[in-house]
Amino acid sequence: MWFVFALICMLAWGSADLFYKKGADPEEKHSHLWTSVAVGFVMGLHALYLLLTLEGSYDPRNLIIYLPVSAMYILSMTVGYFGLRYLQLSISSPIQNSSGAVTCILCLVLLGQAMDAISAVGVVLICAGIFLLGLIEYKKDKEENPLTEENKKYSIGFVAFLMPIIYCILDALGTFFDAYYLDDVEATPLVGVTEANFESVANISYEFTFLIVGIVLLLYLTLIKKERLVLKKQGNRLTAAVLETAGQAAYVYAMSGQGVVAAPMIASYSIVSLILSRIFLKEKLTKKQYIMVAVVMIGIALLGLAEGLAEE
Repeated sequence: MWFVFALICMLAWGSADLFYKKGADPEEKHSHLWTSVAVGFVMGLHALYLLLTLEGSYDPRNLIIYLPVSAMYILSMTVGYFGLRYLQLSISSPIQNSSGAVTCILCLVLLGQAMDAISAVGVVLICAGIFLLGLIEYKKDKEENPLTEENKKYSIGFVAFLMPIIYCILDALGTFFDAYYLDDVEATPLVGVTEANFESVANISYEFTFLIVGIVLLLYLTLIKKERLVLKKQGNRLTAAVLETAGQAAYVYAMSGQGVVAAPMIASYSIVSLILSRIFLKEKLTKKQYIMVAVVMIGIALLGLAEGLAEE
């Protein structure tokens, strides 16, 4: 069954990116915030289900204890939604999915951990690919939007390119913090947890925090910004939120099986995003961009393979 769950996770997360992009309207100033509202409410429903089926009780103090991790994940996702308003999914998704490389670097620098050869090659490929993608995007942006007396500011294209990079860094910090919280049930700061439920407790804390953020954003958008909640505009965002949450649920079961195969398979979900963006969004990249995207995805797959080998 691990293969089925890994396939579900890969397809769900890859498809979620498509609907995130479709819900990212550049003409709608706060589309990224509305997406966060949708994700927050769907994750809140999933957290409620986890709470009702949790082995043992849940201590609400964990919402505060786990907040540093939750904040990194939620902020990274909102930043990513903003970037998708202007940047092609074909570029954004591989960059965002490169957070594993940043996590490896953080572990090297801050924890003094060693890196195996496969991970090292993966990190080099990802960093080189992202740098060259940025260089290509910058040159392309300058050619398409030259600076003039009337246009003194850089166009949004290159600024948007920075958003998935910021997402990548924030998501990596969340993963790095997660290692501290979930490495050992005896050492975790989470309270009232057991070996059987402490990962579920962390997930409940994260998803309920996202729900709270979603409620706050909804109040901000409707009461302060005076925007109306138009349900038919939320279809793509809600679909993305459901796929995101489904992928997250499948991930746990996939990694509990043959992690050595499941990890690189899941880590390569950007390939699904790339194919779907080409089919449904009619996105086209230059030959150089496709080469750099391929380099990044190979690096991601190598990190996934290294993670799976480590699990073994």
